[in-house]
Amino acid sequence: MFRQFLPIILLTVSNVFMTFAWYGHLKFKGAALWLVVIVSWGIALFEYCFQVPANRIGSEFFTTAQLKTIQEVITLVVFSIFSVLYLKEEFRWNYIVGFIFIILAVFFIFKKW
Repeated sequence: MFRQFLPIILLTVSNVFMTFAWYGHLKFKGAALWLVVIVSWGIALFEYCFQVPANRIGSEFFTTAQLKTIQEVITLVVFSIFSVLYLKEEFRWNYIVGFIFIILAVFFIFKKW
């Protein structure tokens, strides 16, 4: 039973690395772009070390559409936390409305029709 949740855990860790790779440099706008690209690429390497096994293991339990949906939901949750805590950005009401629509998408993708 734990093996079914392992992809979700791995995708969460993967998304933390990827969020820092893609957006962490925004706090260091004075850093040279070439340096930011190299550092981001280095962080992204760790992201792949979690993402690839997550999808490989996850494909035993989920369709690829379901895996992608899980990944997108995790990405939005991780990014929301990251943007508020790390980038100090405001979480607005319209983000919640957008997330509700995404939850509806999750329902339709996972529903057995």
